[in-house]
Amino acid sequence: MKFKRIFLMVLDSLGVGETSDAANFGDAGANTLGHIAEKYDLFIPNLKKIGFLDTINMRENKDVEAYYTIAKPINAGKDTLNGHYEIVGIKNDIPFKTFNQGFTYDVLAGIEEVTGRTVIGNKCSHDNSIIQELGERQYNYGSLIIYTSADSDLQVAAHEDCIPISSLYEYCERIRALTLKEDWRIARIIARPFTGTPGKYKLMNTSRRDYAIKPPKKTVLDSLNKGDYSVIGIGKINDIFDGQGINKMIKATNNAEAINKFTDIIDKNFIGLCMVNLADFDSLYGHMRDVEGYAKAIEELDVNIPIIINKLELDDLLIITADHGNDPTFPGNDHTRENVPVILYSRNFKQPKRLEQFDTLANIGAIIADNFDVEETEIGKSILEELE
Repeated sequence: MKFKRIFLMVLDSLGVGETSDAANFGDAGANTLGHIAEKYDLFIPNLKKIGFLDTINMRENKDVEAYYTIAKPINAGKDTLNGHYEIVGIKNDIPFKTFNQGFTYDVLAGIEEVTGRTVIGNKCSHDNSIIQELGERQYNYGSLIIYTSADSDLQVAAHEDCIPISSLYEYCERIRALTLKEDWRIARIIARPFTGTPGKYKLMNTSRRDYAIKPPKKTVLDSLNKGDYSVIGIGKINDIFDGQGINKMIKATNNAEAINKFTDIIDKNFIGLCMVNLADFDSLYGHMRDVEGYAKAIEELDVNIPIIINKLELDDLLIITADHGNDPTFPGNDHTRENVPVILYSRNFKQPKRLEQFDTLANIGAIIADNFDVEETEIGKSILEELE
C-alpha cells in the first residue's frame, strides 16, 4: 500500500476543454475553466501551484507541485452519474434519458396513479422560478410540481405545510420504482420540499433527497468496502451511488460545508477513501450561466487548498478532478462534453510533473484499486508506479 488514505475531490462540472467527440454532443468549442479564465481575472495562486491552470492547454510546468493531466470521458452521457460511474470504473454505453421539453403523458399519468395526486408544471427549470410560479397553486390544490433540469432528472416539489416531507419522500420512492423501465431510464428522482409564502417561496436544500439508479456494475467503492476499508462519501456522493459501496455518509448542502467536512475528515484516523463532490459549481453557476459566480467559487476553493494540503500526512494522496463540463459562456443551460482536469498531490512526491493524457476517467478508479490491492476496475489503467 503506497498511500494509507486517498482523498478524492470532484469539482462538479469544471471541465477544461472540448473532447474529440464534443461535436457529437453539440459542444464543439466548450471550455469551462478556459473561458472563465478568459472572462474573469482568476486569482488562484494555490491551485496554480499544483498545475490546475496548466490543464487547460496541457502546457509543461517544471515548477509544479503536483502531477497533472487531463482525462477524456468515454461514457455515453455527459451527466453527473455517467461521469462518476466512469471515475469509479464503470463503462456505460447507454445514456440516461433527458426530457428538456417536458415528460411524456405516460410518465405523468403513471406519477398521478402511484401518488394519487395531480401533477402541475412539467417543464425544464434551472432555478426556483417554477416554485415561485406554481407554489401557491400547489399549496391550494395539493398537487405535485414536476419539473426537470437539463440533466437526466425528475424533480418533485411540494410545500412542507401541504405535503409533509416524509410523504414527499414516499412519493419519490414510488416514482423511482415507476421510472426504472428502460423506455424512461431517468437517472435521478429528486425530492424538493419548499417553504414560505407566495412570492417568497424557498427550497429546503437541507431536506433535498436524491433517488438515483443503482450503479449497474461493481465499482471500486464496492471492492474497497468488501476489503474492510473506509469508504466515506461527502455531499451528494452517497446519493449518486444510491449508497452502494459507501460505509460512511456525510451530508453537505453547499461547497463551503462540503469543504469544511472534507477537511475535518482529514484529521480522522482511517485507512481507505474519502470522496467529496462540490456541487455548487454545476448547480448554482454552470447551469445558470453565471461566469462571475463560477469564478468566485473557484477562488473560494483556492483559499482552502493550503488548509487541505497542510493537513495531509506523508502517506496521503489527494486527487482533484471533475465529472463533466458546464461552460457558463456556452449557449443553453446543459452540461458540455469536456475533458476534465486530474491533479495528484502528495507531500511525499519528489519530482511531480505533467503526465500523459488519461484515455478515460476510470484511470482514477484504477489507481485507487491498485493502491489498496483490491479487484481491478472494469476499465481504466493504473499509473500508481509512476507517482514518485
